[in-house]
Amino acid sequence: MSSDYAADIRKYTAQVNDKAVDSIVKFCGIALKGADSQWVSMSDNAEVQRVVNGFCAKKLGLDAATAEAAVKAVGEKMKADRTKHRVTVYYLVAEQTGTLGKLA
Repeated sequence: MSSDYAADIRKYTAQVNDKAVDSIVKFCGIALKGADSQWVSMSDNAEVQRVVNGFCAKKLGLDAATAEAAVKAVGEKMKADRTKHRVTVYYLVAEQTGTLGKLA
């Protein structure tokens, strides 16, 4: 299953750390099964804040300003993709902030 996530992540980055992907999948848990909750809406400020206050703060230990800047940068990077998978967004945020090591 994480190979599907890794394939999506590879659209945006060359190297994919499978242990980090597995850690993100475990963190997200049941949310990945929901029709809407598996996606991140970058145009919804409340959703961006959920990512900042949830994954970024709890899993990566980032302060709000750093996390918000990273999420916005990832949103810009993924702009052409109408659907932004939660695992991909989280992975790219970790990569953007240099915190992938906290996931592996």
